[in-house]
Amino acid sequence: MSKGLFIGLNVRNAVGKAVVYCLLCAGAIVILMPFAWMHVFRWPPEFIPNPVVLENYPRALTKLPFDLYLGNTLLIVGATLIGELGVSAVVAYAFSRLRWRGRDALFIVVLATMMLPRQVTLIPDFLIFRYFGMYDTYWPLVIPSWFGNPFYIFLIRQYFMTISRELDEAALLDGCSKFGVFWRITLPLSVPVLAAVAIFSFQYHWNDFFRPLIFLSDTDKATLALGLRYFQGTYGTEWNSLMAASLVVMMPLIIVFFFAQRIFIQGVVFTGYK
Repeated sequence: MSKGLFIGLNVRNAVGKAVVYCLLCAGAIVILMPFAWMHVFRWPPEFIPNPVVLENYPRALTKLPFDLYLGNTLLIVGATLIGELGVSAVVAYAFSRLRWRGRDALFIVVLATMMLPRQVTLIPDFLIFRYFGMYDTYWPLVIPSWFGNPFYIFLIRQYFMTISRELDEAALLDGCSKFGVFWRITLPLSVPVLAAVAIFSFQYHWNDFFRPLIFLSDTDKATLALGLRYFQGTYGTEWNSLMAASLVVMMPLIIVFFFAQRIFIQGVVFTGYK
């Protein structure tokens, strides 16, 4: 390879990386815009607070029982995460590793349900749960998750299909059951996609505002999302306290993604079995 061609390739790679980093920086600025919103009522805006008033955080978190809201949210998130992760993985295994009549047709039906907005089924859901006396309980928020999530089923199925079937055949020849293959071989090899699904589920149910608003009426059963709305309705003019509480509620999502981002990205891009 000539020296000029080598230099040209290096320049092209450097330009490509520069463009990618510029796009990433632009996306990061867009994502960080909610932080800039904290300073919208100050002119000129102060992106670095001066002075730093840390008292806003304990003041905001003690005006309403955010510790109670946190416990309620963790209960809902934990129950729904276990249900969606476990059920979706089992269903995805059946669609990807087992052979049975009508499998592909039923999988298309499962995918078709993704096109049905949740708002369309809201009224029937509400009437059903009220009929069974589950209104103002956590059951309407938890039970649907234990029937699987079509998107998570699709995501896990696609990952399962990248795992070599020779591993399944070898385990079956050694006397392992099909559930044993699923539990001892398929799941351990699918940690990235399971982590991605767990993060998706955690983020959705942690931020969920609409369904708790519909199915919960007792303020003592409220989640953090509802708690922030109660805070805004009661102390709407105290923007410093509201922004402090919002930042605290958002921090768990940032921390979870920060520590799991590598395995999360691996699961999304389907690195598969190598």
